[in-house]
Amino acid sequence: MLQPPHSSLQVAVVPAQRMPARDRDQDAPWHTEAVCRRDEAGLFFAPSKEPTAARLSREDAAKRVCARCPVMVECREHALLQPEPYGVWGGLTAAERRVVLARRRRRDLELQKARAAGRIAAAG
Repeated sequence: MLQPPHSSLQVAVVPAQRMPARDRDQDAPWHTEAVCRRDEAGLFFAPSKEPTAARLSREDAAKRVCARCPVMVECREHALLQPEPYGVWGGLTAAERRVVLARRRRRDLELQKARAAGRIAAAG
């Protein structure tokens, strides 16, 4: 089972050796290259009743794994599109993904309003 990566609002740095998606084998699913496939699932998902300090430490460790992953961006987009409700995926925690999704929704609404205003001005 694919193990999801964790992260806080700090966006992990994409390593310089990242291979562009277009250069990868297009027939293989992105998650076959995920670094987290070799790590413990417990690093990416919270155990029940985990103390805050332990959770933050575990999430930070998971984010470090994500930071060196060649498919971090694909993983993050997967988690945002699903949306994945738990765990660290693409260097973001579930809470951080909710923030990203809220920002995207706000941006999309602003773009829609701007387009509508442009149509009204053009028609006027």
